Amino acid sequence: MMLGRKMSKQNNHPVNPKKQSGAVEDQGTIVSETMEPESGVKPEDAEVHKETAAETEEQPVTPEQKIAELEAQLAEANDQYLRKAADFENFRKRMNREKQESIEYANQSLLLDLVETMDDFERALISAESSIANGETSEQAFKAFFEGVAMIEKRLYSQMESKWGLKRYVSANEPFDPNFHEAVMMEKSPDITEPVVQEEFNKGYTLKERVVRHAKVKVLMPGAVVSE
Repeated sequence: MMLGRKMSKQNNHPVNPKKQSGAVEDQGTIVSETMEPESGVKPEDAEVHKETAAETEEQPVTPEQKIAELEAQLAEANDQYLRKAADFENFRKRMNREKQESIEYANQSLLLDLVETMDDFERALISAESSIANGETSEQAFKAFFEGVAMIEKRLYSQMESKWGLKRYVSANEPFDPNFHEAVMMEKSPDITEPVVQEEFNKGYTLKERVVRHAKVKVLMPGAVVSE
């Protein structure tokens, strides 16, 4: 009986509430010290950042700094303007030079074609002189020379038409048209009812459908012939 009473006394020792709360507080302190903010930024770093930003915002730009900044921008803009002006002046001079050269050498290809024609004429003259020197009659020499000149004229016109677009148009026996014909002589005839080209003195030419030289012609006009 005495042993049973001693055991009950040992099991019924009262628990000190201060010790239990202290244990809980110690565990809470350990948990809170081991945990970090989710963002990974320490509180002291955030405070330093705020102080730096506040100091930056509190430093206003002085008028002298603003003037210096504007002067730098003005100098840069002026430099760009001078460069653009120089580039434009060089471009203008180059364009004027190229334009002048194009005007001076515009007919180069045409002149080279004419030079070849002059070579043909020179060969024809040499051939005629050679024929006379070999004892051929003047009639034979003239015939050879005439055939050579006719061939040169045909070749030149063919070249002008195919390469340059220059064409002759027929005027004789055609109705008179002041857009194509220039009347240098006129004659009345009772046999016609409208002006007609009777004779062609100089042929007319068109260059790519534009009249570049009017044909000089003699025109028959309707009307009675006045006897002297």
